[in-house]
Amino acid sequence: MATYDINRSEDMDYVIKTFSDERAYHNTAILIYLKAVHAVFGDVDVTIGNSLNQGYYSYINLKGAKLESSDIHKIRDKMEKYIAQDLPIECKDITPTEAAELWKTFGHTEKVKLFEGRPDSDTVELADLHNFKAVMYCKLLPSTGYINLFDIRPYRNGLLLRLPNALHNHTIPKYRDDDKLYEAYAESKRMRKHTGIDYLADLNEKIKEGMADEIIKASEELYAKELEEFAAAVVDGNKKVVLISGPSSSGKTTTAKRICEEIKRLTGQDPLYLGTDDYFVERSETPIGPDGKPDFEGLDAVDLPLFNQQMEDLLAGKKVDIPEFDFINGTKVFGKRITTLKKNQVLVIEGIHSLNDVLTENIPSEDKYKLYISPLTQLGIDRHNRVSTADARLLRRMVRDNQFRGYNAEATLEAWPKVRAGESVNVFPYSSSADKVINTSMVYETCLLKTFAEPLLLEISEASEQYEEAQRILTFMKFFDKIESADAVPDNSILREFIGPREKKAKKK
Repeated sequence: MATYDINRSEDMDYVIKTFSDERAYHNTAILIYLKAVHAVFGDVDVTIGNSLNQGYYSYINLKGAKLESSDIHKIRDKMEKYIAQDLPIECKDITPTEAAELWKTFGHTEKVKLFEGRPDSDTVELADLHNFKAVMYCKLLPSTGYINLFDIRPYRNGLLLRLPNALHNHTIPKYRDDDKLYEAYAESKRMRKHTGIDYLADLNEKIKEGMADEIIKASEELYAKELEEFAAAVVDGNKKVVLISGPSSSGKTTTAKRICEEIKRLTGQDPLYLGTDDYFVERSETPIGPDGKPDFEGLDAVDLPLFNQQMEDLLAGKKVDIPEFDFINGTKVFGKRITTLKKNQVLVIEGIHSLNDVLTENIPSEDKYKLYISPLTQLGIDRHNRVSTADARLLRRMVRDNQFRGYNAEATLEAWPKVRAGESVNVFPYSSSADKVINTSMVYETCLLKTFAEPLLLEISEASEQYEEAQRILTFMKFFDKIESADAVPDNSILREFIGPREKKAKKK
């Protein structure tokens, strides 16, 4: 874990230019935060959770005591002190055996289980900040003085560590209360109880015991239950229109189709399913982005007048000629799907802009039921590290791009920053308007996707601009034991959208 020494201006400010810069900044700030909590409370259990409300949610277990505002001030003061001292961050490789012995002294059993029994060739990258030790699975900045901006604020039973990012380099993003996302994160307790898995070490142990198929089954059952409950809420609420949105590789297509199946099971009638991609403007009319290339992500790339008129006509019971977009020729094709919306038939609309009310301004709000999906609560590597939602989606996209679109991992990594930038404008700001948030992550998915993604990443040469990012992903995946076979993954699993269908076995004659 070599430190990351770039983009520091003469006045000592660290400049976040890329998502790699952002990751180094954030993980360094988290390391400083962990040291500060340790200095204030001693050896308490502190957990770093998922990104939330433009920050990271953290819970400090004070064994029944309440986290007071004065405590938060003490943590902030300690962080500011360490940053002002510009303390060096030293990184070195140690063996898994040494790592296991180290974490035994701190009582971090999930880390001990993760490292015990692994070959010493699987080196562990240890960070040392003024005698506070941690494993962060990411390059860090050389010293605490690089962290020139942060904020801490109370939230629910914990607090938020809020930081600048690649899109808001010199400011902390405006706060928004992602209460629905918090509720979805809370549902991860349901996942842990259902699967018996709290951290990566638990999953690895079950894989070693030959229980991968059982974990796949349990994880898929939980996702299916979520969809059943959502469909029942749509039907019971007499909603006419279901709007489904989420960032890239969240599983929108599979989720939408399975919700349609559940609604049909409850009502006996197929919903009318539409994808907003069929309403792109003609290729010649596609707006041009700041980079001089066509911008297919923005709302201006959608033929809004046509979409709104057709939605209004459908809800009025009129016959509508729904287009199909020809992506090869870049034009809408009509005459293939002329239909009407039957009485009590639900309209299901899927697309990245579906939660933006501008898209559906002609549909009364009481008729809409909005769903936001994303692989949110990824399995924690340990109490301080987890696979980020962005990395979970990147792995999915990388595998899908290779399986179905003929792209190698290098091409996926090159395109990913632009995808994420578009999501920050077109998707994430609207998540809080959802009526329901569903977590589409599978507890086992990184172990399975590693089998597909690792060979693709290893093909990226040192000469490539994407080499460093490929190595970062390989580093955090190193301790995920592979699930070699996807045979137990059901045909309607969300992961089939990315890894492809099961191979059909030849029938015996």
